Amino acid sequence: MNFDRKDYPNDVLLHLYQGLLKPRLIEEKMLILLRQGKVSKWFSGIGQEAISVGSTLALNPDEYILPLHRNLGVFTGRNIPLDRLFAQWQGKTTGFTKGRDRSFHFGTNEHHIVGMISHLGPQLAVADGIALADVLDKKPAITVTYSGDGGASEGDFHEALNVAAVWQLPVIFIIENNGYGLSTPSNEQFRFKCFIDKGPAYGMEAVQVDGNNVLEVYDTVKRLAEDMRQNPRPVLLEALTFRMRGHEEASGTKYVPQELFEEWAQKDPVENYEKWLLQEGILDEEARMRFRETIKREIEEGLKVADAVPMPTASLEEEVADMYRPFEPDASLQLAMGNGQPATDKRYVDAISDALRQSMEKYPELVLMGQDIADYGGVFKVTEGFVAQFGKGRVRNTPLCESAIVGAALGLSIKGKKAMMEMQFADFVTCGFNQIVNNLAKSHYRWGQNADVVVRMPTGAGSAAGPFHSQSNEAWFTHTPGLKVVFPSNPHDAKGLLNAAIEDPNPVIFFEHKMLYRSISAPVPDAYYTTPIGKAALAREGSDMSIITYGMGVHWATQLAEELSLDCDILDLRTLLPWDEEAVRATVKKTGRVILFHEDTLTGGIGGELAAWIAEHCFEHLDGPVQRVASLDTAIPFAPPLEKQFLPVQRLRERVEKLMAY
Repeated sequence: MNFDRKDYPNDVLLHLYQGLLKPRLIEEKMLILLRQGKVSKWFSGIGQEAISVGSTLALNPDEYILPLHRNLGVFTGRNIPLDRLFAQWQGKTTGFTKGRDRSFHFGTNEHHIVGMISHLGPQLAVADGIALADVLDKKPAITVTYSGDGGASEGDFHEALNVAAVWQLPVIFIIENNGYGLSTPSNEQFRFKCFIDKGPAYGMEAVQVDGNNVLEVYDTVKRLAEDMRQNPRPVLLEALTFRMRGHEEASGTKYVPQELFEEWAQKDPVENYEKWLLQEGILDEEARMRFRETIKREIEEGLKVADAVPMPTASLEEEVADMYRPFEPDASLQLAMGNGQPATDKRYVDAISDALRQSMEKYPELVLMGQDIADYGGVFKVTEGFVAQFGKGRVRNTPLCESAIVGAALGLSIKGKKAMMEMQFADFVTCGFNQIVNNLAKSHYRWGQNADVVVRMPTGAGSAAGPFHSQSNEAWFTHTPGLKVVFPSNPHDAKGLLNAAIEDPNPVIFFEHKMLYRSISAPVPDAYYTTPIGKAALAREGSDMSIITYGMGVHWATQLAEELSLDCDILDLRTLLPWDEEAVRATVKKTGRVILFHEDTLTGGIGGELAAWIAEHCFEHLDGPVQRVASLDTAIPFAPPLEKQFLPVQRLRERVEKLMAY
């Protein structure tokens, strides 16, 4: 192995040596503790330390790194106290996730590290968002993120690289090419020979290094970083290496030919660098032993502190509270309908546009992202004219890559910005589903990082658009703790709730029924205001029956009530997570007859949850069985007669008449 010291002084070379040695000695200790049952799982990076150590030490301390589970050298290179690392691995409260997640599944803004989730690929797009924040702030900084060769087969890899290339984001994508994805060799993962072949196809520079040569990694990343800070762009950096142990210790290594271990053992990054330092007289035997003993003492002291910490005591209140970042909205900004404030008649779509515009003015850190939302103004023209007022930096057209943009929104949040991401149609959210339910929703619970993100979702049927542009999929998200789910039914609430969603530092999935955009209008206050999330409202008041609904269901129910002269409550939930238990309880207690009504399909819809809650908490107030009315349990058909049958409007009439006669 050839080590070219160039002009690096001895103290830098020795610093790299200590950086290599610490994760190796920690790993050797962890493997002992694993056999003793004191650590539950371990992903070894032995043989690959030079990549994480060399790249980390080449960066400025305030530049973000997004590592994987074989990058212990990132965490030690950022000088994270070992007692906290060990407590993290043991599931102790003094770890970074309070015992809620394991190994390197955590982040720490103090050390500018954002750890992985088990799905591997999504963190690459988060790196895009962090780098975008630096670009918008004109900060000369880079972001580094890692992928294994196996994880690079995921669609998130392609999306993240493509976005970074299109937006010229200063991200170094380090591919640790160790030949295996768990037990699957490279020739069963991909057909190309080298990852650097991918770079030109994305329009980005690609560089290959010996991933076992810490000095080569350090020098390459340092050189690239210095240039990228002044000339922002992404770079793909392939680091050739080998995994000397199993994917994780329980998996073993029987699937790997023995000759590969023999070959790569000769390229051990620690032993080779140490040998070179000794030969060059940069390191002597006394210093070698002193470094080792110092690190071993630090390890034992860290373990002693971590071992003394008891396992967490389960607290119901704390577990529930930590799903969301605490937030108390400004009550002075909350306006009810008809409050006498200057107002203008606005359509639903105009109210949403008004909210976005005023929020952009109120929050200079707010960034809007979505397909065709810039010059074109979005397919529903919600952001028409925004580029002229706010510029393309903050109103950003995106490639067709929902997962990457949701991930980038989280990255912006990590850097203290707000993000609104528009799904062109709610149906397309499936392509970004993992980022929403596993990254946005769990981030605060896992390591205290809120996701200040709003995902706008044009939804619903009625336009004969078929199975892929008409779905009502809100129930997917009402089942996901950590999210807030909002669905306004009128222009006043559309503006107020969207402002509230952007103001809220937690992730909000904001549904907008497409058929309401231009079909209804109402007085909407001209000034900025908010409508409280989590509070229902009565759209109609009566005493004979309660129809609990939201979105388009409010209008269908109101129309039927007027046709039949029903003396009924129509409760507009407005927020589906968290939904307003007290408002539901009050209307059930008042009328004793309840219909739960929504456009979403029947099975698994939120109506089932509400029905169960009413049966459990309000049974003594009921004068008849709780009824559910919803769309058919089928996909949404295209032809208008089929769509009409699918939707629940006619079935509502039948159920109302049945319940009134009960």
